[in-house]
Amino acid sequence: MSQDIVSELAPGGTLRAGINMANALLVTGSTAAGAPTGVAPDMAREIAERLGVAVSYVPFASPSEVADAAGRDAWDIALIAAEPARAESIAFSAAYVEIEATYLVPDGSPFRSAEEVDRPGTRIAVSAGTAYDLYLTRSLKHAELHRTDGRAGAVELFVTENLDALAGLRPALNRQVGELPDTRILEGRFTAVQQAIGTKPGNLAAAAFLQKFVAEAKASGLVARLIERHGVAGRLQIAPDG
Repeated sequence: MSQDIVSELAPGGTLRAGINMANALLVTGSTAAGAPTGVAPDMAREIAERLGVAVSYVPFASPSEVADAAGRDAWDIALIAAEPARAESIAFSAAYVEIEATYLVPDGSPFRSAEEVDRPGTRIAVSAGTAYDLYLTRSLKHAELHRTDGRAGAVELFVTENLDALAGLRPALNRQVGELPDTRILEGRFTAVQQAIGTKPGNLAAAAFLQKFVAEAKASGLVARLIERHGVAGRLQIAPDG
């Protein structure tokens, strides 16, 4: 292992991994000591083992908080979704897994597929700062986004304001549709949120290492084994190469 890589990723002798605790597919539990468990923490631990250093998990309540901490030297790597807006301050690897994002709508909605939603007058509830919020912000031409903090807040906004659609990750919406009567999930998706591993933009050796690590983790079956180990098969998909 190149000393340049270790120096960039673990200058203090420990790899600090920023973890988005809000993603229940990537963080599925915790140890008795309170450390997060799941696909994302396991990926971080595997990186630390290859570097020959200890790993320290730095938990954040949302992905936007992870991204906002990029300039505060709060973490050495960040395991969140890669987005162009975040790439201004984070150097991302290729994605290792992806999660479909679509809409939940009232039963009486005229919409049948996700691609139909972007129409004038359509009001969409969305959790602010999520990867799918960032995607919709730059992609929608006609529909209006109504933002609030967290998924629970977006659900409440959708219900209380009688909005036309609720944007979210398909696995979460699959659970939500069972809790909200007279709703359904649209066919198709508006994007696939791609989860990657980021580091500071100036860490050139580290960025190249993380890119190679992700490619090897997918090719060797490591990512597939982690998905099975943590019981998220069918909800997390291995991201395609490229």
